[in-house]
Amino acid sequence: MSTRLRRVLGVMLVSCLGLAALHGNADAAPQVPPSQDPFYTPPSPLPAGKPGDIIRSRPSVFTVDPFGKTPFGGVKSWQVLYRSESVQGAPIAVSGTVLVPTKAWTGTGKRPLVSYTVGTRGLGDACAPSYTLTQGLDYEELFIADALSKGWAVAVTDMEGLGTPGQHTYEVGGSQGKAVLNMARAAQRLPEADLANAPTGIWGYSQGGTSAGWAAQLATTYAPELQLKGVVAGGVPADLRAVADNLDGSLFIALMFMAAVGYDTAYPELNLDRYLNDRGRALLAKAKDVCLLSFDGVATLFDTAFKKISDYTTTNPLQTPEWRARLDANKLGATAPSVPVFQPHATFDQIIPLKQADELHKSWCAKGANVTWKTYLLAEHVLGALQSEPDAVAFLGDRFAGKPTQGNCSAT
Repeated sequence: MSTRLRRVLGVMLVSCLGLAALHGNADAAPQVPPSQDPFYTPPSPLPAGKPGDIIRSRPSVFTVDPFGKTPFGGVKSWQVLYRSESVQGAPIAVSGTVLVPTKAWTGTGKRPLVSYTVGTRGLGDACAPSYTLTQGLDYEELFIADALSKGWAVAVTDMEGLGTPGQHTYEVGGSQGKAVLNMARAAQRLPEADLANAPTGIWGYSQGGTSAGWAAQLATTYAPELQLKGVVAGGVPADLRAVADNLDGSLFIALMFMAAVGYDTAYPELNLDRYLNDRGRALLAKAKDVCLLSFDGVATLFDTAFKKISDYTTTNPLQTPEWRARLDANKLGATAPSVPVFQPHATFDQIIPLKQADELHKSWCAKGANVTWKTYLLAEHVLGALQSEPDAVAFLGDRFAGKPTQGNCSAT
């Protein structure tokens, strides 16, 4: 581990332990799972409005203390329910969190906002970041705390179907990208947060890398009013067909099954059930409410480890024209982001293949994008997230400071 990474992680830990002793929001929302919390159930029909409009909001708690759940000091927190759109353009409600440091911003211009896009959580509502961030059980909470320590505000979307009713559209990039951009809009439209017209960055890894990459591609046409300064898209599953080929028969094949559920939800005509055998239907029924980092989630990973698609299907749906067309429609690389992108990836990533991520950055570069591509030699998927974190924060910090960057497309 580099000296710089040790220093950053040490600062994050010390900050969390020290600030946790301070008081947060006194009138915070009840800390019950979304399935028991009417806040997450949107009105039907949705009220008139536009993407990013807030349907409802309330104070909440952000904590890194899983035992006493002591509020993280120096930060105001709100849960929000806001308007977004499905991949096919239907209006939907999505939940999320807005976090703002209480200390006055002393940098140039307005306080920056980071729309943070989380990695894989699972399919169950209890996996929603707006809930796990209130429990001190979110595995990315220290990355979020590091951003807050820079004085930046942070907005975290739950994405479609996590927390709110309906199944999570896991790894459907078009939906995730919209949720990220509309989360930034919602944060800027929350009066108490005082973030209107804030310079904005996007940061995500793994599933969050997909979300960040899609937000980067959509931003110019979908949310042109956002003052987007830069995007970090790390460990990106850019081409799900390539990712599926890598996962089939591996320890992590459960992630592919989750994506199948996500696509079946986003595109009901795909009709996943007709491809499943009895074993596949049993797995589907078991996994629909599972959170990855839970007892049931770990058990599902072990139960499915090293299995093949053919163990759960009568016909492989990924070999059909219908499924291939939908997967290809959510493949990244067709449009060049209009802002600088930092794209880190672990050389020995055992979950998200390096080759398809390399092809994404080359595709973006060929279209004229400003991309900084960096690989981490002594890293697999998790170490890739840890080792790239300091570089991600530095990249966003430079963009918020107005420093130019040329990327390294010419060197690849």
